[in-house]
Amino acid sequence: MYLSPVIDLFNQEVVSYEVRKSVTLPLVTDMLRKAIGKLRPNEMPIIHSDQGWQYQNRAYQRQMREKGLPQSMSRKGNCLDNAVAENFFAILKTEMYHNEVFKSADELIENIKEYIDYYNTKRIKLKLKGLSPIDYRNQALLAA
Repeated sequence: MYLSPVIDLFNQEVVSYEVRKSVTLPLVTDMLRKAIGKLRPNEMPIIHSDQGWQYQNRAYQRQMREKGLPQSMSRKGNCLDNAVAENFFAILKTEMYHNEVFKSADELIENIKEYIDYYNTKRIKLKLKGLSPIDYRNQALLAA
């Protein structure tokens, strides 16, 4: 299984993602297109990733350039640069499928989708004042 998420550093929300049975370019270009579709006018986030071939692909980089989004990549061999994403993957593995057996790849994909919804809307985080990522963002928007 291959999961490609966009995670907001503000609240650790999974803004968009794609999960597929194989790693192909649409895994990341579709994920990026969905993330771009959620941007408000004048939002220009920095898009960070590791140095995987798909993030260096011209089509992926063109998507960002067309929207004026700057790209940032981890240093080679340094997973700490991508700590937020690595932390999310560790939580997902621990809470969702550690010691679980799935009947099929499709069942695993469905469980990942359900977990991401739970993670964004119901799973509380102490760093977010005991709120879920979505609730934390909504509270911040109301306060602004």
